[in-house]
Amino acid sequence: MTTVGERLVELLEARGVDMVFGIPGVHTIELYRGLAASTIRHVTPRHEQAAGFMADGYARATGKPGVAFLITGPGITNAITALAQARADSVPVLAISGVNARATLGRGLGCLHELPDQRATMASVCLSSERIEDPRDLGPALDRAFALFASGRPGPVHIEIPVDVMALSAVEATTDAAPFAGPPQPDSGVVARAAALLSRATRPAILVGGGAKGAAALIREIAERLDAPVVMTANGRGLLHAHPLGVPASPSLKAVRALLADSDAVLAVGTEFGPTDYDMYAVGGFPPLNGLVRIDVDAAQLARHPCDVAIVADARAAVEALVAALGQGPDRAVPGEGAARAGAARNGALEEIGPRYRIHLGALAAIRQAAPGAMIVGDSTQAVYVGNLLFDHDRLGGWFNAATGYGALGYGPPAAIGASLGRPDVPVVCVVGDGGMQFVLAELGTAMDEKAAVVFVVWNNEGFQEIESAMTDAGIVPVGVRPSAPDFCRVAKSYGMPAERIPSLGGLGAALSRALAREGPALVEIAGDPAL
Repeated sequence: MTTVGERLVELLEARGVDMVFGIPGVHTIELYRGLAASTIRHVTPRHEQAAGFMADGYARATGKPGVAFLITGPGITNAITALAQARADSVPVLAISGVNARATLGRGLGCLHELPDQRATMASVCLSSERIEDPRDLGPALDRAFALFASGRPGPVHIEIPVDVMALSAVEATTDAAPFAGPPQPDSGVVARAAALLSRATRPAILVGGGAKGAAALIREIAERLDAPVVMTANGRGLLHAHPLGVPASPSLKAVRALLADSDAVLAVGTEFGPTDYDMYAVGGFPPLNGLVRIDVDAAQLARHPCDVAIVADARAAVEALVAALGQGPDRAVPGEGAARAGAARNGALEEIGPRYRIHLGALAAIRQAAPGAMIVGDSTQAVYVGNLLFDHDRLGGWFNAATGYGALGYGPPAAIGASLGRPDVPVVCVVGDGGMQFVLAELGTAMDEKAAVVFVVWNNEGFQEIESAMTDAGIVPVGVRPSAPDFCRVAKSYGMPAERIPSLGGLGAALSRALAREGPALVEIAGDPAL
């Protein structure tokens, strides 16, 4: 007899899943029955929240859904922070959990790992939450999950299987994935209106977010045709690296806002106009945009920030149609004006962030130089905040972190592990503070178990310095911002991980080169605050 748990593994394999992250428990052991004989690699983190973050990092690195196996109750609630981060950043994560036996659900009997309503808990965060009450429901539920990932704005999806269903016969289930409609396609009439608006502009600009990554080459073509500066939000970095028209800076900065306010048309692709990108300091003042054309796969997202022309479609399909509609484009009276406008915005942004932040920016540049083409996975720490404000990374989709959107501390190290396991051919550097590292310190053991080639750069200023500064600036006596830190190098070495401490940023490049030359993970600790 093939059980539901065994068939689940077969169905995941059929849909291209090659890795799952999870901690086995008494409520999920039947899900593991067929795993050892499959091609799917299982990764065991030290905490379910890290399982969710690893699935998130894997998804961002590979473009495929990350999958987590979670136990009933505490496994779910431990992971819900990670799923909320995935929801905020539109990352496809499939959470598959157990749940108590069908006859006990909702009765408050005090069963082990019981939640009053587990599906309702997950439905508050995930795009959908389904329960498999009959073996025949398994294949269709997976079809719906993968359709959500591919047909609109992605995010986390939850499927739960009662413990008394996992071991049932699954002979009537199927491994055939049902077809789905795919993402919405652009309306030719709307695209024509957008092309006409952009063609008339004399000072156009382009805004790109994480949803634009699949259309990078086409956006570059439009930018060059229109001579338009391209402002890259944090999740859009790397799209126009080192390009004269590139502005790798946050729209929260005055210099970038001035560029956008001066533009007579703006094309925004795959960006939600959220405050953590567009008003990081919550001061207001983002300018109204003239001739705004928005492209987004999510109609609801477009409705939240009105525009002149809204194209509801997959970014690549929409931009491809827009390229065709623009033709060769208008002749520019002043060739190269766009590059000058972009350069002024970049220079203004660099001046605006101030000398202290420029020191942090130098550290990020040293990482990029030591590890060209790397994925830099960040946590909520000052160097990452600076990078989100202004950093020109050299890999499309290679700069991501949890310091925007949901902002979960402790995201960086497990997400970096997931990213490295998903793309072992790409160097991965995790930038994390001493506070965030202590959220997930035990995941250094996971990195060693899995031989994940991540270099953990721990910026140890012995406290939550960004919060301490905010308290001081607000006239509040700082409290609770100086938790003691361990000797990170000794902790790493206790897991068998190579580690070294450097006293200043001057040695960061060389330390990274040494760490990257080794096989497997390594840790570099920057002691103190070199920006003081």
